[in-house]
Amino acid sequence: MNHALSTHLFVNHRLTTALLTKIEQAGIPAVEIFCALQHLDYRNKAQVYELAHWFRESELKLNSIHAPIYTDEIWGRSGPQAHLSITQTAKAKRLETVDEIKRALEMAELIPFRYMVQHIGVGGEEFDMHKVDAAFTALDELRVFARPLGVEILLENIPNDLSSATRLAQFDELTHLHMNYVFDVGHAHIGEGIEAAFHSMRDRIRSTHVHDNDGKEDVHLFPFTGTVDWKKTMDLLKSREGQYPLLLELRERPDLAHPLDEVKQIFEKLEEQ
Repeated sequence: MNHALSTHLFVNHRLTTALLTKIEQAGIPAVEIFCALQHLDYRNKAQVYELAHWFRESELKLNSIHAPIYTDEIWGRSGPQAHLSITQTAKAKRLETVDEIKRALEMAELIPFRYMVQHIGVGGEEFDMHKVDAAFTALDELRVFARPLGVEILLENIPNDLSSATRLAQFDELTHLHMNYVFDVGHAHIGEGIEAAFHSMRDRIRSTHVHDNDGKEDVHLFPFTGTVDWKKTMDLLKSREGQYPLLLELRERPDLAHPLDEVKQIFEKLEEQ
């Protein structure tokens, strides 16, 4: 399978060309950039221009970006006003969220990428038809904005009652947006189960988020350190090989001095399953 790495692994550090060079030198062919302001300030034209110049001279491909989920640099800990959600039922707040996501999408003018990963709601959010309507309105506008930039918006299954694999199918039936998906292995493991979620989403999976957990907490562990059955999971993922990359979305481990060496070993071990 094609391999890719989310820069979520380094999300608490500024995204620099030196870091991207290390990823490229590790033999990883593609990345997904996580749009968190402490990592990539997509509003900062100087940082974006610097990265754009580097990508033009590099063989490392930018497969996708992950839409911002907070407006602060401390993972939303500054307060609820920092959370970005397209399910906001208050029109003014939803428009602010959409505008912020558009700022991240505008990077495609300088650094081409194929996909943007988008959540519907936040972790643990309950189902509400008003929120479904809000998400439909927001996504309809974002798709129109992204299309001339050459970007397709993908919906991710996350641990809430709005965007499990089953809910994503219902959302499509209700809205007829016919959007494609990112299959998040760790989130499926917490929710309805990896096999059930995969079969529900499989025809529309265009990218993946691969990580491990204990089946309860969304902790983005390195594979083989949680309770995911990787043999069964890889059998599923390989059944649609060529449709999407094997993309690791991991959390930083302070005990690892050389995390990219571990990433390479994880790719090898996954392919051996």
